[in-house]
Amino acid sequence: MTTTLTPAPPAAAPGQSPQLRTRKLPVVASLGIAVAAVVLAAVLVHGTGIGGNALVVALAVVFYLVGLFVASNAVEGRRQARNRTWSALIHSAFVLALLPLASVTWTLVSKGLERLDGDFFGTSMNNIGARDPDGGAYHAIVGTLEQVGIATLITVPLGIACAIYIVEYGRGRFAFTIRFFVDVMTGIPSIVAGLFVLAFWILIVSPYFNDGRPGYSGFAASLASSVLMLPTIVRSTEEMLRLVPAPLREGSYALGIPKWKTILRIVLPTALPGIVTGVMLAVARAAGETAPVLLVAGGGAAINFNPFENNQSSLALFVYQQAGDASRYAPARAWAAALTLVALVLILTIAAKLLARRNRFGR
Repeated sequence: MTTTLTPAPPAAAPGQSPQLRTRKLPVVASLGIAVAAVVLAAVLVHGTGIGGNALVVALAVVFYLVGLFVASNAVEGRRQARNRTWSALIHSAFVLALLPLASVTWTLVSKGLERLDGDFFGTSMNNIGARDPDGGAYHAIVGTLEQVGIATLITVPLGIACAIYIVEYGRGRFAFTIRFFVDVMTGIPSIVAGLFVLAFWILIVSPYFNDGRPGYSGFAASLASSVLMLPTIVRSTEEMLRLVPAPLREGSYALGIPKWKTILRIVLPTALPGIVTGVMLAVARAAGETAPVLLVAGGGAAINFNPFENNQSSLALFVYQQAGDASRYAPARAWAAALTLVALVLILTIAAKLLARRNRFGR
């Protein structure tokens, strides 16, 4: 019996691995295709006058994808060309989605910085005429902080408790009914929430505490904001609680820990980052609503630190009022108030995220 030995292939050099050599499209070629697509789109759009820069960007993306597929197909083959084109399409979609956000941010910052001064943050619009360049949003900032703060104190415990019931305890038709009405409340317009509080709290309840007269107040705006915040908090908390792994609960039960303590010490801390995100989304929506404040708080140009009595304004309502004012100084105030509102929500979101992260690491 004869044994034939086949020589082994040569080993790769130390530190190297054998690789298949394939033709690849150079990065320079991709950049050249992108530049050519932009130029071609600009010439076609502006030369014919059929649109503006937005159409140029859209056509440039289409031309770039077509050119990239043709070039990659010629160099790398059809399979790699399809892969490269789909990757470029995903990145292009991300850029297109980011452009409106970048445009809004740039417009907000560039126009809002004009009136961001001490007078804007330290004064109100009380006794400010159409020809007066002064006046600020101090009263609106106070109103926003108080209204959103009260609404958060009311809604967060209620929303989290409702989500805990649905996930941990709710069974049968009653839990299904709660989930159904929460889904319905998610689509309620803000004007409907304001009308509900106006009909119930302002016209029925508040006269008992106001000598028989309807009492408009910032607290009423907080109630309307709570109606808008509740479904967002319930749904986001519910989804985060469902993502907590079941073995965590089972391990806790196996150690003899009661269910309520398992939820409080294990389930909620695990889902805390997602819950905080949902709460901040609800806070951002409540802070940006105008109709409820206009209906039940009445607005106002003077500073009012008491949210339970008299009219009170908010930043969203202040932007609405200044945007429609005939004074030539009003648009600058509106842009500054809009920038302040966005910055306020951003600061609250960052603070909440840092607090949740610190608590998670602390455990």
